[in-house]
Amino acid sequence: MGFSDKGTFEYVCDETLEAFSDYFEELVEGCGHLKSADVTYSDGVLTVNFGSPYGTYVINRQTPNEQIWLSSPLSGPKRYDFISGQWIYKHDGVPLHKLLDTEISQIVKQTVDFSKCLPNVNVK
Repeated sequence: MGFSDKGTFEYVCDETLEAFSDYFEELVEGCGHLKSADVTYSDGVLTVNFGSPYGTYVINRQTPNEQIWLSSPLSGPKRYDFISGQWIYKHDGVPLHKLLDTEISQIVKQTVDFSKCLPNVNVK
């Protein structure tokens, strides 16, 4: 795809997933109605279990495809490519961060902004 080497891809993925993990932790801690929620991040796999009735999100690195994959209890599975500094779902053009803004806002019952989790790099 668009990365010059695997190291760059892994760096961009790690930056994204670590920022997501931190932000999800912050959101969950601030929501009284999500007492059973759990956020775990290990080896390129971020799992956010919001508990019933919300379900579990899994966001993970797919090194062979140079993608981030999302499994959402609301919108299903999607595969994201890094295009112009954002993770984009090519089938609808919606960035991963925008999808998470919409879906997670419904779960945490407040406006969220995942754009602050964009990696601080410019890779085409």
